Amino acid sequence: MPPVTPDAPGEGTPRGTAAGKARRWGSLARQALAGERESRGAPGCRATMCELYSKQDTLALRRKHIGPSCKVFFAADPIKIVRAQGQYMFDERGEQYLDCINNVAHVGHCHPEVVTAALKQMELLNTNSRFLHDNIVEYARRLSATLPETLSVCYFTNSGSEANDLALRLARQFRGHQDVITLDHAYHGHLSSLIEISPYKFRKGKDVKKEFVHVAPTPDTYRGKYREDHADPAGAYADEVKKIIEEAHNSGRKIAAFIAESMQSCGGQIIPPAGYFQKVAEYVHRAGGVFIADEVQVGFGRVGKHFWSFQMHGEDFVPDIVTMGKPMGNGHPMACVVTTKEIAEAFSSSGMEYFNTYGGNPVSSAIGLAVLNVIESEDLQGNATRVGDYLTELLNKQKAKHTLIGDIRGIGLFIGIDLVKDQQKRTPATDEAEHVIYKMKEKQVLLSADGPHRNVLKIKPPMCFTEEDAKFMVDQLDEILTVVEEAIGAKSESMTSENTPCRTKNCVFT
Repeated sequence: MPPVTPDAPGEGTPRGTAAGKARRWGSLARQALAGERESRGAPGCRATMCELYSKQDTLALRRKHIGPSCKVFFAADPIKIVRAQGQYMFDERGEQYLDCINNVAHVGHCHPEVVTAALKQMELLNTNSRFLHDNIVEYARRLSATLPETLSVCYFTNSGSEANDLALRLARQFRGHQDVITLDHAYHGHLSSLIEISPYKFRKGKDVKKEFVHVAPTPDTYRGKYREDHADPAGAYADEVKKIIEEAHNSGRKIAAFIAESMQSCGGQIIPPAGYFQKVAEYVHRAGGVFIADEVQVGFGRVGKHFWSFQMHGEDFVPDIVTMGKPMGNGHPMACVVTTKEIAEAFSSSGMEYFNTYGGNPVSSAIGLAVLNVIESEDLQGNATRVGDYLTELLNKQKAKHTLIGDIRGIGLFIGIDLVKDQQKRTPATDEAEHVIYKMKEKQVLLSADGPHRNVLKIKPPMCFTEEDAKFMVDQLDEILTVVEEAIGAKSESMTSENTPCRTKNCVFT
């Protein structure tokens, strides 16, 4: 694993660069953490502030008091995390894990500038946003400056779910329409209004799709209906949306909104083909609806070259509503809806006051401003581009080496590794993906698997992720995939020679 000691002068990233600053704060903080553990004489930081209970007691209390549907990562062998810094997390024994999945700690876990901003404002004032305060308007001004000019009115909330729920209210009030078009396998939040438009969730339970919800095919050119060999996959997928609109109108229904993540995360790290969003927006606008871009997981510079993922589609594409959350507060609950003056005025004309007790409070706004400052001062967009390109290059070399890797897709620090049993048939390797993430955990690298078949390894780390981190992660993955493929090969040879199916407990992969 990459070293956790401060960079030596003259080595690694130059000290004068923004990237050097980003690395040094994490290194210095980790050194302080190590010293803190040593001074307490308690391995794994077992002081009261770090750990109230043993891991087993924590598990027992969780089973007793936390709802059983509230799942944890690595449920078969969960990790107890007590501290984190930068791109690293530490368990109760002091073991260090490289965090490759935490898109909440956007600029790095416990970034000192963010922590300091929160502390200073908390010591001074925190209250609801119905009092006049400079922080909320300054943050709104700064946030709006990152967006196209027409997107200038902000509504602050506490979570991406709240933001998407409000976006639906805005869209429905705008024209008085009700129906929503969503993408297959989409996830937009845990509120009832969002489960209804999240096939990722409602198709896993007993919920039946509501009549006002229309599901369009995911614009997936690797595994979807129209693939990379199609002459115009963007047009073909957009025409599916057009067909939905026509069928809805023929049934006497009206479209309020089309909602999509700018890059689909839970759906399997899907990057829509160029031109798709423009065509969809044209059809939706013609039908009197609005386009909602969900940037809750993929915004704030994660794609590197652009601050917002929807900007990858060109200057001629501007959503009517943008929602954002997770990375906004670097772990602090903070989210927002940004829209046009026209839509905001239509919402206000309903006569219903919008009120959110904590949304945009002085502490949240101070934290949000600190996050924006860090993204700029440490050139984290540039880092996402450089490290993301390097990581993608390394992974494509692994794809050429390993038959289990069917596809590498992503932009910046948002990458998916699609594991397959058969590269020609593109058969999802679900069991293998689960095996890989547990083996990576043993090597102290944290990954997750998602997608409709849970076979896509998701990589979306804190933005301070380095090339050294990328190399370390890929080296561990290479070792694990080599062992898995050897095991699969040995099993296949055994099955061929015996001409009987393997029925022993040692046959892990089927």
